[in-house]
Amino acid sequence: MLNKVIIMGRLVKDPELRRTQSGTAVTSFRIAVDRDFKSQDGSKQADFFDVVAWRNTAEFVSKYFTKGRMAVVEGRLQTRDWTDREGGKRVATEIVADNIYFGDSKRDGAGEYGGAPAYNSAPSYSAPMGGGRGAAAPMDSHSDFAEIGEEDGELPF
Repeated sequence: MLNKVIIMGRLVKDPELRRTQSGTAVTSFRIAVDRDFKSQDGSKQADFFDVVAWRNTAEFVSKYFTKGRMAVVEGRLQTRDWTDREGGKRVATEIVADNIYFGDSKRDGAGEYGGAPAYNSAPSYSAPMGGGRGAAAPMDSHSDFAEIGEEDGELPF
């Protein structure tokens, strides 16, 4: 089975760190994700998703993310059932975050994060436009890859 979600959007309000009775850190927040199209009247539409982060990820989010900050959330969908105080059956669907990354730069975001890396993530890298090799990915003489010229005949696969 596969249950994987990756979304990018802005936090609707500041996340608040809470602790369970056993002391485990948890934070919940809502993220607004713009749709790729506009409505008939030309306005942008957004979807709002509830996100839950646990332990170190929760502490990271509550420390470095604020309302309006762009975040990339990687996780899984989960549903919870419960009975409310009036006896009604309730269901919540939320994203349980495994990794959370910054989706904007420090100057573009609403909050300050002091240059901290995303929790549980490798440094981000953007490949240069046009598929060429840029300064971030030099080709050295010990590389396992070599260009195949037209004079080489058939492709090796």
